[in-house]
Amino acid sequence: MDNTITLIDETGQEHDLQILFTFDNEETGRKFVLVTSFDEDDDEVLAFSYDEEGNLDLVEDEEELEACAEMLQLYNEGFHGQE
Repeated sequence: MDNTITLIDETGQEHDLQILFTFDNEETGRKFVLVTSFDEDDDEVLAFSYDEEGNLDLVEDEEELEACAEMLQLYNEGFHGQE
């Protein structure tokens, strides 16, 4: 599975990001992808919603951000539990 996504910022610069995971919100029917930088010093996680064509929108809605944060916490708990 290819776990890299390339995003182009407003200046046209490309950024390769690591896909952590995707999930579907059954309540809203929306799909989300959480990504992070490959730079180990940068621990920021970005959340995007996406559609069937692969169009991405940065998540800014508080409820959706909270749902993404909860899923990230479960992901991290599962990841650390396997070590």
